[in-house]
Amino acid sequence: MRDKEKSGSPSLADGDAVSLQRRRLMQGMASLPVAGMAGMAGFAHAANIPTATANTTKLAVTDTEVIVGQLHSATGTMAISETGSIQAEQLAIDQINAAGGVLGRKIKVIKEDGASDWPTFAEKSKKLLVNDRVAAVFGCWTSASRKAVLPVFEKENGLLYYPTFYEGLEQSKNVIYTGQEATQQIIWGLDWAAKQKNAKSFFLIGSDYIWPRTSNKIARKHIENFQKNKVVGEEYYPLGHTNFNSLINKIKVAKPDCIYAIVVGGSNVAFYKQLKAAGITADKQFLLTISVTEDEVLGIGGENIAGFYAAMKYFQSLDNPNNKTFVDAFKAKYGAKSVIGDVTQAGYLGPWLWKAAVEKAGSFDVDKVVAASPGLELKTAPEGYVKVDPNHHLWSKTRVGLAQLDGQFKVVAESPDLIPPNPFPKGYQ
Repeated sequence: MRDKEKSGSPSLADGDAVSLQRRRLMQGMASLPVAGMAGMAGFAHAANIPTATANTTKLAVTDTEVIVGQLHSATGTMAISETGSIQAEQLAIDQINAAGGVLGRKIKVIKEDGASDWPTFAEKSKKLLVNDRVAAVFGCWTSASRKAVLPVFEKENGLLYYPTFYEGLEQSKNVIYTGQEATQQIIWGLDWAAKQKNAKSFFLIGSDYIWPRTSNKIARKHIENFQKNKVVGEEYYPLGHTNFNSLINKIKVAKPDCIYAIVVGGSNVAFYKQLKAAGITADKQFLLTISVTEDEVLGIGGENIAGFYAAMKYFQSLDNPNNKTFVDAFKAKYGAKSVIGDVTQAGYLGPWLWKAAVEKAGSFDVDKVVAASPGLELKTAPEGYVKVDPNHHLWSKTRVGLAQLDGQFKVVAESPDLIPPNPFPKGYQ
């Protein structure tokens, strides 16, 4: 087990600002945000912190280098979703290194493949924390993979930055959740569907594991108990499932106002193609998904999903200077045809938030980084602005996007204010 320090619940005041500046990367890349609580003016001082002071728990930190881990599915059914996170996290790390690193130390990455297999995720997380002694891990996508690694991170006192929108009902000292939890994404999206699309009956669909099932449990309670509307069907299918003909027949019989879809990974390709083949298209049926981003649309094809809606905090098409900078840099590194989805952007936030917390703490020690995290603000986040809550989730906005033929989403609605994270909402558990 890692060396642990005694620490109470962090209670930093909200609004401890992350100083963000821009520098031009080498080889013609666009100007990009540089985060650090001390600001660049204090960077030289921070870089002089001796390793014996900045690393008291025997992490993989030297005078010139700090090692972190990446743990995603590079292979298997979840690779279609997780590849973007791998790329965005690496982009952030490259930018941080180009700007001088973290506490004057360049970041080295050890990449591990969870291979869309939850026991493999647990095994690889233990390797990263126990054998490699990494200072932080950026990884996981599905809640099943997160649940598989969580006991390892808590036992070994590791630090995970988790990028995916998820069902909530969790809070760990050892995890920073950079995606949205259910009350931010699900509830706001369902209320938009009821008010703007007059949806009164819903058919809930999901892949068969914890996130879709728990999310639909929350959705059902909101629909029935708070909106006083109806759920007319609820179905689940294994990850990787490709035959949705029986489901489509059930949808046709139920005739819901809204198909509420939480199909995950590669199964989305078959699902949306089969919907179209069966005549269930946007001109006839309202569909709202919380699981399909631009990454999945690459496989689905814009022609098979155009006109359907998604509720997320981020879309590549967001029109703000922060996002333009991010999109330009991403495409410069990964190609003009690359796309960016919600989880990809949330993955990009992880290394920047970790850097800011480390430099605020003046230490790589997990307990000190954790204590420094609540209250951090990232004002140049591509989504616009985020703030770390004491519950380790981010304050953020929610948006609804309308799928286009070119595979992008047109933002048609946005929450007027940041939505505070509430991972344990009363009345939904």
